[in-house]
Amino acid sequence: MKAVLDVFAQKGELLSRSRLDLYGNIRDFFVARQDGEVIGLAAVHILWFDLVEIRSLAVREDKQGLGAGRLLVERCLLDARELGIKKVFALTYRAGFFKKIGFHEVDKAELPHKVWLDCIHCPQFPNCNEVPVMREV
Repeated sequence: MKAVLDVFAQKGELLSRSRLDLYGNIRDFFVARQDGEVIGLAAVHILWFDLVEIRSLAVREDKQGLGAGRLLVERCLLDARELGIKKVFALTYRAGFFKKIGFHEVDKAELPHKVWLDCIHCPQFPNCNEVPVMREV
């Protein structure tokens, strides 16, 4: 999982996650596998009683375009629905991907301040170009 994330973290497209962070939040994660190898992952992070974030969505570059990312997001949406949480959002540089599966752009001001706690650890902070997208389930 960490190896997949690290590729995108080194490019500044995702936040780096330590092994400790991954283990501490392992129950948040879903993985996509092919031939026994992890080719993608995504996490559902509960922020509030009615709001979850899809975070750390990554699919190995050589496996992109095959539907793994879409399946991971759909599994995250199902998890939110099962938890009774109605709003799902993500911060992304690839808003087009999320728009294809029913998300829409929202103003950053619509999200609670605690969403931005991780941002101070980001190398892009405070000049971030991530787009907040949201979908109701």
